[in-house]
Amino acid sequence: MQFDVTILGSNGAIAAFDRFPSSQAINYNGHVFIVDCGEGTQFRMNKFGIKRGKLDHIFISHLHGDHYYGLIGLLTSFNLNWREHPLHIYAPEGLEEIVKLQFKYSNTQLKFAIHFHTNDTSKNAVIFEDKNLVVETLPLIHRIPTCGFLFREKKPQRKILPDKIAEYNIPFQLINDIKSGADYTTPEGRVISNAALTTPALPPCSYAYCSDTAYTEQFIDRINGIDLLYHEATFVHEHEFRAAETFHTTTKQAAALAKKAGVKKLLIGHFSARYENLQVLLDECREVFPETYLAIEGSTFAIDSSDQ
Repeated sequence: MQFDVTILGSNGAIAAFDRFPSSQAINYNGHVFIVDCGEGTQFRMNKFGIKRGKLDHIFISHLHGDHYYGLIGLLTSFNLNWREHPLHIYAPEGLEEIVKLQFKYSNTQLKFAIHFHTNDTSKNAVIFEDKNLVVETLPLIHRIPTCGFLFREKKPQRKILPDKIAEYNIPFQLINDIKSGADYTTPEGRVISNAALTTPALPPCSYAYCSDTAYTEQFIDRINGIDLLYHEATFVHEHEFRAAETFHTTTKQAAALAKKAGVKKLLIGHFSARYENLQVLLDECREVFPETYLAIEGSTFAIDSSDQ
């Protein structure tokens, strides 16, 4: 099972010190999800080996430019490369109008369909679901409608013991039921317990992306105990007033939220361009929450529940 996040862009509104605006690539078993698409996203995808052909879903947290200005370039490249399969974009109201207007005045005729999904940023809601993964919105507090995203793996099935399946000559059509927890009854009427046929699955993994928000605990129940939390930490705590003024968060605020929510690991990003050296931000977070890491571009972080 693969579930990880690669940092494509980690700076705030201004690109600086070779740090690009916000963007991340989540890889779940070979399926790529882009979260925010700041300027330069497609270049970072190329640099860090993110496969465009595996990308079918893009999630945009809000419509400040540093979170979506890379989108038009990426979509145009898809078109020039003869993409044919549909793309789904999840964003607050307005992005569809922006994209269609740009393509209108560049006389661009897309060869693939884009399905826009409008997020209600005021509440938690499931916006994507397949057989393995659920994505829901997390309301954030910013100057314009903004939401984060919670990626939560569905409870995996139990793991079959092949030697036991062979020993009891269990029909293939019953395997899924057994993976789901069912016992097996032999033709003679003997009940073989599920525990004798399987081993427990690992706990489901989870990742939350929370960027551009004033400090808030309104979604803390949704992220309680998750494996990895990405949370903006735009400023050191000395600049708490500036953070409040701009609806952003400080290092110690992000760390305090992670501690209160009981998350396993905290990843901080959306760094202000005033900080060339990020060590001071990391140090402040670790004073409160030791399991804090910097969202360094090109770094990949495993989303792993195995040590719970």
